[in-house]
Amino acid sequence: MTLTKTSLLTVAVLAITACSKPEPPNIAYAPYDKDYATKMNLAQVEYKYPIPAAELAKITPDYLAKLDQEQLDQIYARLPAGPIPDGAFEGRILLPRGESGKFRLSEIVGGFTGLGLHLKGLLIEDVGETLWRGKVFFRDERVLRNRIEDLSILKKMGLVEGEPKKMQYGGKETWLLFPAKLYCGQSLLDARRESIIIDYFFTDEIPGYQESPDFLAGRRGLKVRDEIRMIRPGLYLGRAYLDRAFGLNFTLYDKATDEKTRDDFVKTGKVQEDCWPGTQVRTVAAAPAAKS
Repeated sequence: MTLTKTSLLTVAVLAITACSKPEPPNIAYAPYDKDYATKMNLAQVEYKYPIPAAELAKITPDYLAKLDQEQLDQIYARLPAGPIPDGAFEGRILLPRGESGKFRLSEIVGGFTGLGLHLKGLLIEDVGETLWRGKVFFRDERVLRNRIEDLSILKKMGLVEGEPKKMQYGGKETWLLFPAKLYCGQSLLDARRESIIIDYFFTDEIPGYQESPDFLAGRRGLKVRDEIRMIRPGLYLGRAYLDRAFGLNFTLYDKATDEKTRDDFVKTGKVQEDCWPGTQVRTVAAAPAAKS
């Protein structure tokens, strides 16, 4: 049987695709069941299941998206805060997985009846993909703004009056909305060490604040508070809370930083710490030395 040119091309493409798939990280997780009492203390998780730097270097947003919430929690608890980022990061929403599957916005913000939000039928994943593109950190100012490239959903929800001003960033005009303050602070999941906090509570005090729609994230709106920890330089895992109630996970990724620093991180396992690292010594195995 002879193969046609099309068949040969298909085989070649499949072979290249298979070879180009990143190797998944080899990360161990503490055993657990649905019952909260079965879950191991986070300090014990970190002590018994340290993650080598070489495996942290293999983590991707796609890998994290396949994990359930307990696994994401266990990874987050084994991470340092790392340095407060600077510049633009691509964002991706990771909803809590397990029993509930996709989340509708009304499930998460159902208690905020005073806002008059029109949320029926809206999936937060769809909203996130349309509305949110990531975050821009202004490290020296200790301020963050969110990259928004489509206001259509917010306008349909009656949350935008007029046309918000765009800002210059990276040589082009874009909406940088929902400003927040940046600082180190206690994690709402794991208080053994600090996380980098993205705090929207006093968003109206930040220069450039635009009442509509920026109020939505602040103390008169959803009272959003994010916290992030570093997987490796250029990649952060985050947790978003609404009025101190956990809502969702997200990743922040800067490809340039990742590609520039990955090899050195794998060799040393060392990271810059801007926040209090806690009293439990993190064990992050570095890559073995090359044999001569």
